[in-house]
Amino acid sequence: MPGKKSRKRMPEEIRAEKEALYADVEAGRLTLGQTTRRMRKIVGMNQTEYAEKVLKIYPRVLMEIERDRGNPTLETLEKIAAPFGLTVRFVSKQREVTG
Repeated sequence: MPGKKSRKRMPEEIRAEKEALYADVEAGRLTLGQTTRRMRKIVGMNQTEYAEKVLKIYPRVLMEIERDRGNPTLETLEKIAAPFGLTVRFVSKQREVTG
């Protein structure tokens, strides 16, 4: 559909989408690619716009990351995290503690 426009979302909707994203990230329910794609969708941009205007990376790099095929550098990961106030860090997997 050429010229297809999405409806304007209210700030409350965007805030709710961000909160849901943060909860899913914190719970470890998303891959890097899924997280990156959701972040881009929340701001309402296509891959090219988001890569070039927001992240300042090549669109092809973003496409590969969103497909969970990319091998981003730490610098690229930080660029992806920054617009949403996220940081890149190591996290431990949940382990059962036996005593």
